Amino acid sequence: MKKLLLPLILGFLFFHHEASAQNYDNAAGLRLGWGFGGTIKHFFDDSKAVEGIFQIGGLYARYAQVTGLFQVHRPLEDVAPGLQWYFGGGGFIGFFSGVYSTRSTRIGIAGNIGLDYTFDDIPLNVSLDWVPGIAIVGFGSGFGAGSGGGLAVRYIF
Repeated sequence: MKKLLLPLILGFLFFHHEASAQNYDNAAGLRLGWGFGGTIKHFFDDSKAVEGIFQIGGLYARYAQVTGLFQVHRPLEDVAPGLQWYFGGGGFIGFFSGVYSTRSTRIGIAGNIGLDYTFDDIPLNVSLDWVPGIAIVGFGSGFGAGSGGGLAVRYIF
């Protein structure tokens, strides 16, 4: 019985379709977290979206990274209208220049979980998420090499 529980829960999360408060198809904006950058999100339907993230940063090393994520959204209407939680995954590629003149390209996979809120009266969307990653190729390979997470503010169009 326990062996069937996890597949049933995962199947429910991926294939159970509910109406959602998501009321936009596209949004683009700024993202602040482990680095600064931009984000663009496109919904295919009420529950499935893709997000592209571009970030730059550098305290000890300069970097630029692009992350692409597929996301499944689920409404939290009982908590607040316009609020959703989401999860998903994808990949990233980053270009780094370190303090000792080391340069590297890093490629890996990333997960994603977060909260997404869309305002009713203004064309604005805000999300807060965590994006853990595993670098497969390049400097600093291993867990934690993704974009980390952050706060995004997007204009809905």
